[in-house]
Amino acid sequence: MEIWLLPSSYMALATLTLLEIVLGIDNIIFISILSSKLAKEKQVKARRIGLLLAMGTRILLLFSLSWVMSLTQTLFTFLTKDISGRDLILLIGGLFLIGKATFEIHEKMEGHHSETKESKKRPSFVSVLIQIAILDIVFSLDSVITAVGMADHISIMVIAVVVSVAVMLVFAESISKFVDTHPTIKILALSFLILIGFSLVGEGWELHIPKGYIYFAMAFSLLVEMINIKVRDKA
Repeated sequence: MEIWLLPSSYMALATLTLLEIVLGIDNIIFISILSSKLAKEKQVKARRIGLLLAMGTRILLLFSLSWVMSLTQTLFTFLTKDISGRDLILLIGGLFLIGKATFEIHEKMEGHHSETKESKKRPSFVSVLIQIAILDIVFSLDSVITAVGMADHISIMVIAVVVSVAVMLVFAESISKFVDTHPTIKILALSFLILIGFSLVGEGWELHIPKGYIYFAMAFSLLVEMINIKVRDKA
């Protein structure tokens, strides 16, 4: 309890919570897009379970810090590059994200089938949760490594994760509705996921891309799209 008597602990908690929320935005977008493929009555449940899975994964990883740290040790060498467990997870997760987002964009561009055919092709609730869980592991790993680098006490890390997920739960529905209402935003969001996928692959191959560049590109693209939406509404 002594750590809560130090002002630096509260500063670390506030900063880490903000970072966890920022790192979780792409997670919300992915969960929203995946859950939108389910029947309407199941979408809210899928989003909430998905975010709770994300919180659970992050907390479990935090309590397995020694294992997380061991992921940085070399497993094997490929093309003169030392590959660690963390690199392998980031590479596989990034490639999965690129593939999934590309497939979704292709589906949007090809157009929709009739409602009868579309309803037959709806993925099962369990399959959507499995896909969400896979990406939760990748996003959680990045989030936990960030938390370890910013805070010294596990209690601060856990509280930051719980608070950030609570904030995401509050805004998940509004973000999902906005993405569903505006088809161009959905394509933009999928493009963001491809960008994040390439970033994860780069990180896995030790080609470090400053996060600031990625967030700036995403924010700028979103701002331009907001202006386009306003122009279309006036027209």
